Parts: sequence; structure tokens; C-alpha cells
Amino acid sequence: MLSVNSNYGASIALQSLSATNKELAQVQNRITTGFKVSSARDNGAVFAIAEGQRTRLTSISAVRDGLDRANSAIDVAISAGTAIGDILKEMKTKAVAAQAEDLSTEQRSALQADYDALRSQVDQVANSAQFNGLNLVAAGGSNLNVVTSDLTTGSTGRQITSAGVTGLVPGLSSRLSTAVGYAGDETVTFNLNGSGIGTVAITATTTVQQYIDQVSTQTGGRVTASYNQSSGVFTYRAAEAVVTSNELTITATNVAAGNETNFLGVGGTAGAVTGGTVTTTITNRDFTVGGAGALATVSAAASVLNSAGSATAVVGGIDTAITALNSQLASMGSQAKALDVQTKFLGALRDTVEQGVSNLVDADLAKESARLQSLQIKQQLGAQALSIANSTPQIVLSFFR
Repeated sequence: MLSVNSNYGASIALQSLSATNKELAQVQNRITTGFKVSSARDNGAVFAIAEGQRTRLTSISAVRDGLDRANSAIDVAISAGTAIGDILKEMKTKAVAAQAEDLSTEQRSALQADYDALRSQVDQVANSAQFNGLNLVAAGGSNLNVVTSDLTTGSTGRQITSAGVTGLVPGLSSRLSTAVGYAGDETVTFNLNGSGIGTVAITATTTVQQYIDQVSTQTGGRVTASYNQSSGVFTYRAAEAVVTSNELTITATNVAAGNETNFLGVGGTAGAVTGGTVTTTITNRDFTVGGAGALATVSAAASVLNSAGSATAVVGGIDTAITALNSQLASMGSQAKALDVQTKFLGALRDTVEQGVSNLVDADLAKESARLQSLQIKQQLGAQALSIANSTPQIVLSFFR
């Protein structure tokens, strides 16, 4: 039926054209932005997921930046330790020369002056080994906890805190032999989930720092130790899931009777590790002379070359210092290697997460380009159809001619 009051065909054509224009605008937006989901209006659920992962990408980048700074600090510390090792070799040369018994007083004084000048350079190197204000080899430094993950841990660990080890001189390099209960060479065994996972041997010369390093080494990293210099408290931590109230236990042999609770946390209090930031500890080392670190045997009192006998003692002290220094440099190298592995992993993780976000929100431009061509043709046809539908009522005029 023809009517001048309504035009159903034009209405249908208009609706179709409007729908085409809407699709065309959507495709043009995707081509312009490169996203198939550029806002919550496009797809609220996918947009929320993508925004969450974008936030994680920034967190991963921040963690990598922190690891890079820590790595740089370790590199500076290793460079300083290497330089100090070279100085120790020159100091040993002077001390060996002073072992000769035919030297005059003036010659010994010259050797002593050279030795003292070299010894003073050690502290200069150690104290200048800073990166971003962090020095890992100066006296009085503290450990650095480096964030290694953008995620946090749940309650999936176990720690034991000792009742306090008495008899230790404050300082990370104090010898454990000064602890109450020491009875010659001893061993400390760690058990996790009922199975032994490592044993640390202790001798009369073992220091607190060496013990802490060995806990991690001998347990394959499954247990780590830290020491509070003020309270004399050792804390041992295992990152594995808590399954019983006694998951991590520590036993010691050859401990003097009655002193078990004073030795390395035996009899300490166990508790679950609460959720928190995933970190690794970069241990501070004291590479200064006369301090309590690796070079403790190169002290001012021991650095006297006024006789062949004194020079021999100095050589022995330097050899001990070189051995301790090399051991700590090796440990720092291992820590640096672990940070490198984590940095590489975070780089791969960032790329993977970024690709995942791309899969969620990026538009297929080849597909959208083809669709654009189709919609443009459809738009033109729709406009022509609307024009034809609008001209249909004019047929009514022919009835009155």
C-alpha cells in the first residue's frame, strides 16, 4: 500500500544505513588506535584484564631496574675486591722482602713505608666502591634486600629464630668459636619435612659470615640464615610450604651439655613465614684493613716489618686475608650470577605478558582493512536504497494526472 503518511521501506533502509555507519565508525577506530578493545565500552571484562596486566608490566620493569642497580653495586664491589687483591699481593711482596735477615734498619724502614702506603690504599679503594650511594665492601655496612619479583608470597615458608647466641662479639665476622657451648669442631644439620637437606661444618676459625654463607650453600639454597648483631639471634628461613608445626628443625653435634639452646638456634622458636615481598639478600662485606672482615689479619699491629720474624708473621696474615678475600669474591660472584638469571627471567616474563596483552586487545589490521572496504561499499548501497525508498511516495502524484 502506498501512503504519504508513512514510508516503511525508507525506515528499513535508514536503520540498515545507521547500523552500517556504526560498524564503520568502530572499524575506523580500530584502525586508528590499533586496538580492538581500546576502552571499557568496547569490552569491559577484557579491558579490565588488560589493564591489570599493563600494571604488572610496569611492576616487572621496576623490579628489573632494582636488580640492575644491585648488579651494578655488586660489580663495583667485585672490582674493588679485585683491586684490593692486587694490593695485597704487592703488600706480600714487601713483607717477603723484609724476611731477609741482612737488611739494614734504613732498608726495613723503606719497606715499611711502602707497605704502609699500600695498606692505606686498601681502605681508600674499599670506601670509594659506591654505586648509587650503596657500598657493599666498606666497614659498618648492612645487607641489601633486593626485590626479585613483582608478586608477593603467601604463607608458604617456615622460619626458626634462635633464643640468642651468647658469647659472640658483635660483628658479622666474629668467630663462632667464641659462642657458649663450643666444644671443638662441630656440625649443624638441617632437616626439612623430616629429611636432612644439608650439614654445615664449624671449626675454630669459622666466622658468622662464613657460617651464614655455608647454610645457603650446603642446603642448596633451601634454607637461608641471617644474624642480628645486637641481639645475637640467628634466623633461619625455608621458603617451602608449611605442612607441620616442626617442618624446619636444626640439630647440632658436639655441643657442650647444658648449652644447646645457646648454639645457633637449637631449641629456638619455630613459626610460619608470613606473606610478603619476594627478596634475595646481598651480603655486605668488610674489605677494609684492620676491620672485622676478610682482611682482619692485616691489622696495624700485625703490619710490622722491623724484623725477619715479624715479616714472616705478616706474610701469614696476608695469605689468610687473600684466601678470605677470594672466598668472599667468589660468593659475591655467585650472588651476581643469581641476579643475572633472575633479570633474564623477568625480561622473558615481561615479553610474554606483553604478548598476552596484545592478544587480548590488539586489532588485526589486515582483517579490519578488508572489513573497511566492505562497509564503505555497503554504506554507499544503503544510501542509494534510502534515496530510492524516499522517492517511492512520489508515485502517488501520477494517480492524479
